[in-house]
Amino acid sequence: MAEARKDIAPAGWQITAITLSCDRVSDYVTMMVKRDWSCECAWSNRHNIVALQNPKRKFSRDIKARIAKCQWPDCKYVLEYRDKLIAEETAINK
Repeated sequence: MAEARKDIAPAGWQITAITLSCDRVSDYVTMMVKRDWSCECAWSNRHNIVALQNPKRKFSRDIKARIAKCQWPDCKYVLEYRDKLIAEETAINK
């Protein structure tokens, strides 16, 4: 999970999510941003993080190749989505 942003006020909602096509993993991914501005990627949680926590877990060659291409936690798509939400939220609160 990407770290929460404590330098700005929490959002006026609990959680929001969007599903996008990620060209790095060649799949649709669901990205979530929580009230404290922490982020998650459901694809990464399902594959990448599981592979890191359990190195002996077997994945197909296709998934292994995708895991290697995944940029989590520095994924530009998740961070751009979070920054877009922050901009929208701060514009509403002005």
